[in-house]
Amino acid sequence: MNPFRMNLTLILALLSTSFPYNSWAVHTYLGSETESLTRELVEWARQPEFLDWLRRIRRKIHEYPELSFQEYQTNQLIRNELDSLGIKYKWPVAKTGLVATIGSGAKPWFGLRADMDALPIQELVDWECKSKINGKMHACGHDAHITMLLGAARLIQNRRDKLKGTIKLVFQPAEEGFAGASYMLEEGALDGFQAMFGLHVWPFMPVGTIGSRPGPIMAGSSRFSAIMQGKGGHAAIPHKTRDPILAVSMAVLALQQLVSRETDPLEPRVLSVAFVDGGQAGNLIPASVRFGGTFRFMTLEGYSYLKQRIKEIIETQAGVHQCSATVDFMEEMRPYPPTINDPTIYDHSKRVGEILLGNNSVQHSPAMMAAEDFGFYSQRMAAALFFIGTQNKTTASASKGLHSPHFTIDEEVLPIGAALHAAVAISYLDTHFLS
Repeated sequence: MNPFRMNLTLILALLSTSFPYNSWAVHTYLGSETESLTRELVEWARQPEFLDWLRRIRRKIHEYPELSFQEYQTNQLIRNELDSLGIKYKWPVAKTGLVATIGSGAKPWFGLRADMDALPIQELVDWECKSKINGKMHACGHDAHITMLLGAARLIQNRRDKLKGTIKLVFQPAEEGFAGASYMLEEGALDGFQAMFGLHVWPFMPVGTIGSRPGPIMAGSSRFSAIMQGKGGHAAIPHKTRDPILAVSMAVLALQQLVSRETDPLEPRVLSVAFVDGGQAGNLIPASVRFGGTFRFMTLEGYSYLKQRIKEIIETQAGVHQCSATVDFMEEMRPYPPTINDPTIYDHSKRVGEILLGNNSVQHSPAMMAAEDFGFYSQRMAAALFFIGTQNKTTASASKGLHSPHFTIDEEVLPIGAALHAAVAISYLDTHFLS
């Protein structure tokens, strides 16, 4: 039986000293003092009231989704919960974010992060807590991320006097394309952090499992938009025009060779032209065509190379077809760097997960070409991002992916994520102190 399909009490009891192997593992990896703290954490997390509280929070957030840098109501909810727990925080950070502090303020400082923003998607899941905001939905699970981190806050706050350092709770806005993490860093909100851990829900893994890998885990991402300027005219006399549609067509074909013929087959890169917009009549050649897309990379060198070659190819094809082109890399949205898991933080988090969930429930995840602004943190400090399973195979929407209007989660994940956050952070402080 998958250990996480048992009831939560039995799962969390895996950390109890009544299991000799797990008790030995806790003592070996986390230290005896952290073992005691973890037992206290489990006693709190196994309470039915705790899961009920988490569900209420998640559903409030889910009903009122807010887009990037507009998370004012979400921010207020978080502050209300932190106030009720007696946890201090700094806000606003990066417009709608905040950073809470638990502990004495002494080093080391360990960060736990949750992103806050929703997506411009109309929810199509019919349930009692469906989004009440037309055209907006938490379709990437950020409502669950916030809830799990608030759950961790409650667990950690109960043993704040025993911490061997300080835990920082980072509630970050604008992950969905607007690089909120970079603004948090620019404002100095994370100065002094030694390390950071984050979770992202994953609908294709069952509840009770987590997964990650050391090194590159998610790609970097950037976008481009180009305008091909030609000379319009009637389609019956194309020789009197400078056809931008033909120029764009050849540019799109040439761009595909950047990956197929200019990139080492063992280096992951993606270039996708995602839109072409030009012309409205079937008998007129337009004067201009706008097109663009995204490119992905696992190294900053890959980013620089693709950016340079995209510009060269589009401008060259424009010249060949007697057109002109302008290329915009839309850097006001800020390109995302790759997310690189620090091997030490990855190993530490993996061991904690194995103790909490069982060895077979901690998976080695493949790297993926999706992007996450957690990559900004991984550039500045030792950091690790893990995926946490939310799939319940008994529900009709069990395998709907992220950013789907049918996306759902199994809320049993909420206390699991809260306990994992807390255990990773507390045990990091303990091992750092012991070393």
